[in-house]
Amino acid sequence: MLIRCYHGLGDTIQFIRYAPLVRRTAAEVIVWAQPRLMPLLEGAPGVDRALPLHDGAPEAEYDVDIEVMELPYAFRTTVETIPNRVPYLTAPTTLLSGRRPRVGIAWRAGDWNHDRSIPFSDLLPLLDRHALSWYPLQFGRPAQEHHSRLNSIDTQTICRLASVIVSLDLVISIDSMPAHLSGALGVPVWTLLPSAADWRWMADREDSPWYPTMRLFRATDGGWSSTIERISDALLELP
Repeated sequence: MLIRCYHGLGDTIQFIRYAPLVRRTAAEVIVWAQPRLMPLLEGAPGVDRALPLHDGAPEAEYDVDIEVMELPYAFRTTVETIPNRVPYLTAPTTLLSGRRPRVGIAWRAGDWNHDRSIPFSDLLPLLDRHALSWYPLQFGRPAQEHHSRLNSIDTQTICRLASVIVSLDLVISIDSMPAHLSGALGVPVWTLLPSAADWRWMADREDSPWYPTMRLFRATDGGWSSTIERISDALLELP
């Protein structure tokens, strides 16, 4: 069985959870995925081989292929039958400076959908109010996206990002790859959703059946101010 991963990084991370189910009936499971994910997927449960995605055909023999986002339909998944045991991906921890609680934050989406991003300036009330150990989880940041409470950290590869995430007490992220990665690693994550959220987050839920460690914060006013205020209040409850 060949599992093709043609969508976003977060999509691959979310739905690769089905590989063990595929492996129950397939003699071999080959995952053809984004090159940046190779180190995470190699050796993941249910994955026999991981090959880097490229234009053209995969260098592998297979009998059946399926796109990774088609797997929930193939298994006739319902809310009750989502395979949601976490973590289903693993990473080594890394040594972080700063006292606990340690909180990672991601505010800018990739090129796929800029509407999921939050202006960095909207997050300043969190950084100004809470003297936590903050860590940016962005792949590169413009000079203006800086705050004195943001600790410098290397997140230039997804493997390095995963190692940072498993060393944190909490991740706060927009609907983007770091949110999925945190959930797959079993790390507590608060995901900020626009008012018109993607289908996978359903409606009127503050939790996600896909990720047991995830809490959802939805925008309600066409902007992010009230959502950021609710998150700020919730941070006061951290141990």
